[in-house]
Amino acid sequence: MLQPIFKLLRPHQYIKNGFVFLGPVFAHAWEGETLLAATLAFLAFCAMASAVYVLNDILDVEADRRHPTKCRRPLASGAIGIPAARIILSVLVVLALALGLLVSAWVTGLLAGYLVLNIAYSLALKHVVILDVFSIAGGFMLRILAGTLGLGIEPSQWLLLCGLMLTLFLGFAKRRSELAETAVTAGPAPADPAPESRDDTRGDTRGDTRRVLDDYSTALLDQFIAISAACTVIAYGLYTVSPEVIALHGTDELIYTLPFVIYGIFRYLYLLHFRGRGGDTSRDLFTDAHLLVTVVAWLGVTLAVLS
Repeated sequence: MLQPIFKLLRPHQYIKNGFVFLGPVFAHAWEGETLLAATLAFLAFCAMASAVYVLNDILDVEADRRHPTKCRRPLASGAIGIPAARIILSVLVVLALALGLLVSAWVTGLLAGYLVLNIAYSLALKHVVILDVFSIAGGFMLRILAGTLGLGIEPSQWLLLCGLMLTLFLGFAKRRSELAETAVTAGPAPADPAPESRDDTRGDTRGDTRRVLDDYSTALLDQFIAISAACTVIAYGLYTVSPEVIALHGTDELIYTLPFVIYGIFRYLYLLHFRGRGGDTSRDLFTDAHLLVTVVAWLGVTLAVLS
């Protein structure tokens, strides 16, 4: 049972919870007590994120069984039963909230908000065009707030802006990857489909869990991706040269980390358009050497500049 449970929890996605550490890093709050609290908040979000994945798999089990790749998930394949999954879900939620309570009431509240947001996403928001991606970005914003407000650190407006634009970029890239994958699975679309036929096929060619893809197009997503990518670079660049940031860190050398951000975004766009990636950011990071080295180098240079 260990391997199916491990697959059900999706631990490779835990790297996304690293957003919790952005607050302490960019606020120079590197004391042992703060880092310990940040680590507990990170573990709490790992448990809650796994709980959300289990919840999604329970709700989408029938649709996943009809999907060409998701049918191999533990619940869809029958490797883990629904009753067992519900027990795992309950344990994870209790564990996450317990860890949150060890840190602060803010972290506990943000964890609860994260759960509520994802329940709303699973039941309704994932089917609403554009709002579906903003809901995903909202989950990352809650992580950043847990690493700032939850630890008694004043959240930086620049940090929140950069985080929002980056997660919107990754979210729309994910939708484009899913759209491309669905197009390959479903085959070529009619040259000029009638408007009324579009509603009749919702949930058939796209799959029940991604009906929202019927409201997206490649051209539209490319515009969203280009705008959010440009805003990410501009926001981060302005952050590195802003007077308040220079005064806080006592250096104007944070600008030297900007090339890593630009290259990382360009590399991700390359993977999205020419390698069929973008559907799983965490897996893309660990399987592409260029992207992994870029992130590690950015983190190393950032810590060196701020230390």
